[in-house]
Amino acid sequence: MTHTSRTAVRIALIPIALVLASQPVAAQEYPAREIRSICNFAAGSGADILVRYYSDRLARLAGKPVLVENKVGAQGNIATEYVARAKPDGYTIMITPASSTLAAARHIFKQLSFDPVRDFTPVTTLAKLSFAIAVDAKRPIHSIGELTEYLKKKPGDGNYATGSNTGLVAAELYKEMAGLKSTHIPYKAAPNALSDLLGGEVDFMSYDVTFLMAQARAGRVRMLALTSATRLSMLPEVPTMAESGFPGYDLTPWFGAVVPAGTPKAIVDKLAAWFNQISSSEETRKFLENVATDPFPGTSESMAALIRVESENWGRYLRLAKIEPQ
Repeated sequence: MTHTSRTAVRIALIPIALVLASQPVAAQEYPAREIRSICNFAAGSGADILVRYYSDRLARLAGKPVLVENKVGAQGNIATEYVARAKPDGYTIMITPASSTLAAARHIFKQLSFDPVRDFTPVTTLAKLSFAIAVDAKRPIHSIGELTEYLKKKPGDGNYATGSNTGLVAAELYKEMAGLKSTHIPYKAAPNALSDLLGGEVDFMSYDVTFLMAQARAGRVRMLALTSATRLSMLPEVPTMAESGFPGYDLTPWFGAVVPAGTPKAIVDKLAAWFNQISSSEETRKFLENVATDPFPGTSESMAALIRVESENWGRYLRLAKIEPQ
């Protein structure tokens, strides 16, 4: 090979060498700028409270701002699609009730503009919680049995408010098991649903305990029953749906963090380590306890496996609730 040929080969190899060298460096220097944390639900919602907490603590560990952006609508699908289409560089993340927005989505919607599995890389699980059936605290309704009697006296068995896949399935399971025909009214923002509950426009809410707990403490709502299999230590007086006459009823949603598929593994691992450090802290344990939620640390692999299992579970829930894909 001539000197000129060797020089040409060396020059041709330079871009490849630069790409290979830049990959670990990019991960090592991550993050070099602010991170966008996408929230599926409105500001002030239960999901938003958790997203903002974890985003704030992530910013402390990462040393860069983590900016929360609420992209609301279609029961969380607008935000989920946005993240699926984002650049896979670690600068767009989604902290989300993944049991609902990912595992349940394929069963609730006939057509999705994203694939809940192929379009995302799980980072780790974060927390698990419960939903609850709640009514206006001014109404003389103190149990699910009393709510059922009240609804059966109304034309069409009244109506109810939800803002997420989990809330919808929780309420529809209750309806099916209680023999009700109540009408579902979806809301983009939990405060709007609360306003209509207090105004008498809807008869009950099916929402996450993170949001409802603050409203209960303020005397606005009364939680009648939890969707989880066991009672919560922060709400020992609130029975489960199973205890309220619906044996086998168990919906325990959970939160996790995801990034667009194709995000470098080194960045995913770094994010997972940070999130698990947050979830394992005493500060987080106290915060989550205050909103009736439990820490749920994990790994990218364990979250991916959980999504697969939960997808099967949600398919069964929807069949039990006789919910047809929208």
